[in-house]
Amino acid sequence: MDDLRIRAATPDDLDAVLAFWKEAAEGTSISDDRAGLERLVARDPDSLILAELGGAGGTGGGGAALVGTVIAGFDGWRCHLYRLAVHPDRRRRGIGSALLAAAEERFVELGGRRGDAMVLTENERAHHTWRAAGYAPEQQWRRWVKPLTG
Repeated sequence: MDDLRIRAATPDDLDAVLAFWKEAAEGTSISDDRAGLERLVARDPDSLILAELGGAGGTGGGGAALVGTVIAGFDGWRCHLYRLAVHPDRRRRGIGSALLAAAEERFVELGGRRGDAMVLTENERAHHTWRAAGYAPEQQWRRWVKPLTG
């Protein structure tokens, strides 16, 4: 895809990202809101990676269409991948692979040594995607969560 552009999100992209996730992502999280994304981008401006087709500008203008996302978070020790999503009409065209390549490149530049991905247990389509990219589940681990209230 010659006109595929991979770039970091800006604060101007956040509403478009939230709308995109409603269409392209599976499930929701307690932090899938404007305030959560604002904190993410403010703390780590390169962590929310977007894939766009067409146009020269961001999702807010220039005719570019948001077609994919991934969050590539690095805490200084581990590399975490979240919200890999590709528009349903654009899947199986290399967009997810391009996003993962950008995320992995970011991790290597930051000194990361292993990426881990949050993948829904029931999302079989995602399992195939992650396996094709070289990731594998670790059955000995389970995610334990507690919603925090302030």
